[in-house]
Amino acid sequence: MIKDITIGQYFPGNSVIHRLDSRVKILLDILYLVVIFTAQSYTGLLLAVLFIVFCYILSEIKLVMILKSIKPILPLMIFTGILNLFFIKGETPLFQWWVITVYPEGIRMATFMLIRVIALIVGMSLLTYTTSPIMLTDAIERLLSPLKKLHFPVHELSMMMTIALRFIPTLVEETDKIMSAQKARGAELDSGGLIKKAKALIPVLIPLFVSAFKRANELATAMECRCYRGGEGRTRLKQLKTALRDYVALAIMILLLAAVIVINFVPILP
Repeated sequence: MIKDITIGQYFPGNSVIHRLDSRVKILLDILYLVVIFTAQSYTGLLLAVLFIVFCYILSEIKLVMILKSIKPILPLMIFTGILNLFFIKGETPLFQWWVITVYPEGIRMATFMLIRVIALIVGMSLLTYTTSPIMLTDAIERLLSPLKKLHFPVHELSMMMTIALRFIPTLVEETDKIMSAQKARGAELDSGGLIKKAKALIPVLIPLFVSAFKRANELATAMECRCYRGGEGRTRLKQLKTALRDYVALAIMILLLAAVIVINFVPILP
């Protein structure tokens, strides 16, 4: 499962989604979040799901990446579904055994929340899949640039966020290597109860922390050797420029949001 974690990975390409301005892509992601949480019916949620699937097709990223982005959060999804299934009350119980009572409303809410979480994770993953860390840093810095007047460290914040996001795949790969090495030495990481499994992770976490601190020190040294001094006077290889496709994408997202709001007032499906 560790190898399937794709958060923070970037897949180079020349698709329409890749060529969108990174600032616009962040705004689109924010609007997509609003759409997901605004949708109060299956119809509105289905529109959001179809839209994000269409974006994946345009980005030329394999749809199997959707499954890979979902797989690591399966335990959270199951836990969320169980909570909604057993704690949402209704009028007529559908199933009852001992202290467990399941209502149709609980099933409906559990299914709705699962679809919402899946759409949320898949939509957020598309941003990092199609945007390089450097462009993501520049976009965050540009969007937060008005805060510079309040002496807010915009560049430092955007750089830290991007570095943290960028190193997720690296740390995942490092964790997998350490676990494989420990298993080759006879460590039993997958057997026993919860407490035993937690104790077995200690030989994995210690070298992982050592490796993370080592990489952070190497990165800091490399940045100092390249005379990095923050955002002041910094030049950029690629300048952020908006084009017609960016405005079209924003218009489509706004229309999607408007459609979801209308569906909330005039529901087609429950």
